[in-house]
Amino acid sequence: MVRFLWAILAGVGMGLTVAPVSWWLLAWISLVPLWIVVRLAEKSLKKPLLYGFGWGFAYHGLALFWITGIHPMTWMGVPWLASLLIALFCWLFITFWGTAIVLTWTLVMFYVNKSVNQSSFRDALLRVFIGTALWCGLESLWSQSPLWWTTLAYSQSPHNLLILQLGKLSGFTTVTAAIVAVNGLIAESLLLIRQSRQNLAFLSLPLLICFSLHLWGWNVYHKPIEKSRDLGIKIGVIQGNIANTIKLSPLGFQKALEGYTSGYQILADRGVDAVLTPETALPYYWENLVNNSSIYSAILAKKTPIWLGAFGKVDKGYNNSLLTIDGEGQVISRYDKVILVPLGEYVPFQEILGGIVDRLSPLQAHLIQGNPDQIIDSPFGQIIVGICYESAFSEHFRRQTARGGEFIITASNNAHYSHAMPAQHHAQDTMRAIETDRWMARATNTGYSAFVDPHGNHLWLSDLDKYQIHSETIYRRDTRTLYVRWGDWLTKVLIITAGLAWLWRAWD
Repeated sequence: MVRFLWAILAGVGMGLTVAPVSWWLLAWISLVPLWIVVRLAEKSLKKPLLYGFGWGFAYHGLALFWITGIHPMTWMGVPWLASLLIALFCWLFITFWGTAIVLTWTLVMFYVNKSVNQSSFRDALLRVFIGTALWCGLESLWSQSPLWWTTLAYSQSPHNLLILQLGKLSGFTTVTAAIVAVNGLIAESLLLIRQSRQNLAFLSLPLLICFSLHLWGWNVYHKPIEKSRDLGIKIGVIQGNIANTIKLSPLGFQKALEGYTSGYQILADRGVDAVLTPETALPYYWENLVNNSSIYSAILAKKTPIWLGAFGKVDKGYNNSLLTIDGEGQVISRYDKVILVPLGEYVPFQEILGGIVDRLSPLQAHLIQGNPDQIIDSPFGQIIVGICYESAFSEHFRRQTARGGEFIITASNNAHYSHAMPAQHHAQDTMRAIETDRWMARATNTGYSAFVDPHGNHLWLSDLDKYQIHSETIYRRDTRTLYVRWGDWLTKVLIITAGLAWLWRAWD
């Protein structure tokens, strides 16, 4: 029971590392107790699985508790009690889904410990190597699923920008590998010290590695970012602050139309090159907004391009889209959201649960996934686009960057949840800007809207729950980081090398 409580407390510690609490230093020690108790549980699989469950549920449950902010959904016509049950179900489901990573890691490490069980420097290093490769592999696998958010790497975002520069090498798993390896080395050092006082020197290894990685990140972080005037784009962002409770009502639509029209006019008068609005800023078809709408008249008058969050028509439904509209009011390109939110934007079991989700939209149709191979052009070059939930999926941004995207724009709502979610969303986008080495403009409905440079610094960060407009100059770039070129190569190398090392140890 004492070991189980240690595992839970360590999981809580890891949960406190993520935004908005952001006690990121704890991430470098919060895996140590779990590693030790799993290592010491040599006889029965039941105990290490219990420890893994306690750590995983504490971490993912705390980090993802913001999902309960969807309650109450009475504005959607859902009764208060039913709304509470739905919110709890969503929280428990995604928490268990994240906990499954830890349980799988614990299961495999239990058998690794049984086969690599000597209290020697060599075996300790091998266990750390295998444990690191395994965790990175599991996170990489989970990131291919429809549900993904809580990588260990985002415990460092947006504040530890030095270590986040590792993302330029092989994406978020590079940061995860650093965190797991340092934790594992500390744990193995403590176990060796417990058994023999002669192994104190081993404890200096994780400290040296952690320091060296931060030193490398410091060197990358302090490299100047090119700012050629010819490549600059002055973008204006409008944070509409339209509450979800009224967003789909006539009152909400009128408020949104007035807010985005006036914001567009002000930004156009300031001489911006383009205006960016949040996800579904005007949640209707653009074709229905062309006739007799103030935003269309303003575009024709000011001649400033705009990226407008709206719905796009398709044969069997509609898309959650970001439209590139030129100064003549013509849609010159359209990005359709690729990664949809399970239960929120599509229903895995449509015949059972479809009725609830249908209430989210005023349209008598279903949200359709966009084409993953979209290439989005604009008057300023090729764009990398993400809408809301897509910010958690680094491969989505890497793919667009590799195909020629020169800067990032993201559009989100974020009004559904507690204030922890916008902070974590900003942390995710910060990682994407660093990994791809691109400037980013992000517009949200209720916050945080921001401008982020390729090192992860935000030039401006909005307030929450406040109507705001702001403009900054970002710059087009055509650099290609190792991650953009080769993807998550590190995880593959770690898994193959760890597997060979394990086989060599067994043969020996």
